[in-house]
Amino acid sequence: MSHVSLLDILALLACAVVFVTLFQRLGLGSVLGYLVAGLIIGPWGLGLITEGEDLLHFAELGVVFLLFLIGIEMKPARLWLMRKDVLGLGTAQVTVTGALLAGLAWAFGLAPAPAVVVGFGLALSSTAIGLQILGDRGEFGRRHGRAAFGVLLLQDLAVVPLLALVSLLSADVSAGGWTDGVARVAQAVLAIGAVIIGGRYLLRRLYRAVADARNHEVFAALSLFIVLGVAYLMQAVGLSMAMGAFLAGLLLAESEFRHQVVADVEPFRGFLLGLFFMAVGMSVDLGAAMANWLPVLMVVFGLLILKALVLFGLGMLFRIGRDNSLRVAVLLCQGGEFGFVMFTLAVQSKLLDQATAQFLILVISLTMALTPLMVKLLPLLLPKEPDRRTRALAPKAPEAQPGHSGHIIIAGYGRVGQTVVRMLEATGMPYRALDLHAQRVEQARHAGQDVYYGDASRAEVLRAAGLEEARAVVITLDQPEAAERATDAVRRLRPGLPVFARARDPGQVAELTRHGATGSVAEALESSLQLGAMTLRHLQARRSEEVQRLVEMLRDECAATGTNVPPAQDPQARGSAGAGQPARPAHPPPYPQASRQGAGAG
Repeated sequence: MSHVSLLDILALLACAVVFVTLFQRLGLGSVLGYLVAGLIIGPWGLGLITEGEDLLHFAELGVVFLLFLIGIEMKPARLWLMRKDVLGLGTAQVTVTGALLAGLAWAFGLAPAPAVVVGFGLALSSTAIGLQILGDRGEFGRRHGRAAFGVLLLQDLAVVPLLALVSLLSADVSAGGWTDGVARVAQAVLAIGAVIIGGRYLLRRLYRAVADARNHEVFAALSLFIVLGVAYLMQAVGLSMAMGAFLAGLLLAESEFRHQVVADVEPFRGFLLGLFFMAVGMSVDLGAAMANWLPVLMVVFGLLILKALVLFGLGMLFRIGRDNSLRVAVLLCQGGEFGFVMFTLAVQSKLLDQATAQFLILVISLTMALTPLMVKLLPLLLPKEPDRRTRALAPKAPEAQPGHSGHIIIAGYGRVGQTVVRMLEATGMPYRALDLHAQRVEQARHAGQDVYYGDASRAEVLRAAGLEEARAVVITLDQPEAAERATDAVRRLRPGLPVFARARDPGQVAELTRHGATGSVAEALESSLQLGAMTLRHLQARRSEEVQRLVEMLRDECAATGTNVPPAQDPQARGSAGAGQPARPAHPPPYPQASRQGAGAG
């Protein structure tokens, strides 16, 4: 990366914009667009960038951020519910696929030790491509999405024993290969324990201390430091960086800061993951592929078919349904980015020669590049009628029951927001409140309220708070600009969602309405109207219905003029009023004048 120039960066951005947009419009997905862009701009295309391997190492941070965001959205309780997919289906996939591929490698002439490394290295799938496709298609919550994620998570957990396996099978076993392998596992276990204990007792306190400073840049820097720091620690002890990032996200999954953290990390995830796919495209050696096209094609399609058959069979064995098994098989039948690392380490350990490793890396790259296209063609393979198991697992459409679907987002948890929350709690309506006052958030959460730290005027924070599933948004922010930004953000993301906003005066009511608020209340006007009405009722100067008509009339007049004061007085009435005497209103009240005796009787 030391020789990447500004021109290289411009070329990367231009290709990404052009090809990703084109492939999205063609319905082929963003991943394939990034891969083709990298292939064209790389050393085997136009040759604008020749350091594809260095770029790939840097862009692996995109996978790190992706796993962190998945971890922060997955609470430990939900992960426990997926134990069958992770420990059952995932373990079976790695074991069976690795053993079959190792047997084939041995049959085709590799020694037993290198054959085992090749077999289990190719058994792994691409976490980045699999999760990105699931995210693009919104399929994380579906049965095949959960199964695929369970398999990928187990594969990341398998990194430590597989790295230890390379050490154990290395040519220098007598010099401490067994000792090195055991040491790797012990270090990994200790590191995981340290991260869990440190995260449990230190993370929230650290975030609270930084949040109290009210500096968004420092808060974002802390989030990046935690993600990259834990990822680096896991890499140092032999685990994958992605696994470390997932663990860090899992520790923050139930934190009040998670929505703001997601909003801060999301932009880095999107950019770096796109860069990762482009780097994979650059790493495809078209020259070697064309020079050895027949062996390459045989191994590529043989690997895809064998892994797909194993995944399909295991899916049926674990009863996830025929169609879901087929979806998982197509999604995960490619090789994975960890194979790059494993085969490079095998070369350093003298288990594989350089030529064999390069051939295997080329095979993995091609299978990764073919995956988005195979997923796009998957509907052609699915039967017209879903099997009974798939129909039974399909989620039923929820009935339209007012008050029982979606939650309400409260943007701001000050005095107004707290009152709204109390009303929602009294009626049993689910809500999610956001505020930037860390101590206020902490007190609310101690009281059992669903309140989170986050800048509610930012679209990313609102999205992280579940705007897509919300049934309404109530904006109680006391800063007019922030309230307008929040209204704009909701309107961009959910044009038809009801938005109710608090305003300081009728002028801001009109401005919020212009920005798309469904309804808005001017607190200064309402407090003055209610105070006046309370006075009239207490003095018994007017009947309750007369006072209510007066309040409504003045509210309409103030809304029309955009002020907290009724319309201008009638000039003649103003002129006839004596000095220091109030002028008559231009519009007579809709009730008879009360007698002086009646007014003073109360």
